Amino acid sequence: MHCRPSNLLIASALAGVVFFSQSAGADEGHYTTKEPSRDGIGKVYMGREISQTVSSHAITWLERRDREGEEKPSLVIENLDLEPTDVVADIGAGSGYFSFLLAPLVPQGKVIAQDIQQEMLDFVEGSKKLKKIANVEPLLGTIEDTRLPEGEVDLVIMVDAYHEFSHPREMMESIVKGLAPGGRVVFIEYRGEDPAVPIKPLHKMTVKQITAEMGSVGLEFVEVRDFLPIQHFIVFRKSVNKIPAP
Repeated sequence: MHCRPSNLLIASALAGVVFFSQSAGADEGHYTTKEPSRDGIGKVYMGREISQTVSSHAITWLERRDREGEEKPSLVIENLDLEPTDVVADIGAGSGYFSFLLAPLVPQGKVIAQDIQQEMLDFVEGSKKLKKIANVEPLLGTIEDTRLPEGEVDLVIMVDAYHEFSHPREMMESIVKGLAPGGRVVFIEYRGEDPAVPIKPLHKMTVKQITAEMGSVGLEFVEVRDFLPIQHFIVFRKSVNKIPAP
């Protein structure tokens, strides 16, 4: 029933994958390296090999018509508990699929559609004009920095994106910096504990792994909601108190 995402990931990867070199600057103490596996980059963070990154060639897959039937994104939106004035950051926004679903829920706020690929953000900008939605703001980040405005974001959402970050520690530190006190982070990731989920292993994550990685940057675990067909919905929160420097 859910075989198509796996096949499309393979097709997208063949069409164009972004690789990150194992330069000296990539190993600042948080990472180790290994011989890259078939779908990985050979860089290891807290025991997890980081996956390859699917490029802008994946837009067709991200915008597929049957995504609602396969992954129930409408249920994700319903469970975010947003306020009309919230500032939401869609990190690794890709084509902006989720950004435009979020925008009507924060009419007095905004959605920051952040990505590291300008091609993705060009697509978002075009969709923004076509849909006539004013409160979606594209933001170009780097592989180490989301460039979120400091202390202004109420909710960060990452949909099938975090496992591809080549610098997860640095990216999460920049996200924590961008969150307002008490701000939440929601991960949507394919369930790594379930071998029946037809996605490549490095493109799935377990609750245990994500919780360990978020604890390393001071985020507090809130809950897991497994109401989606093949993905986790995992929530963390930034403490209302200042997180001490490591």
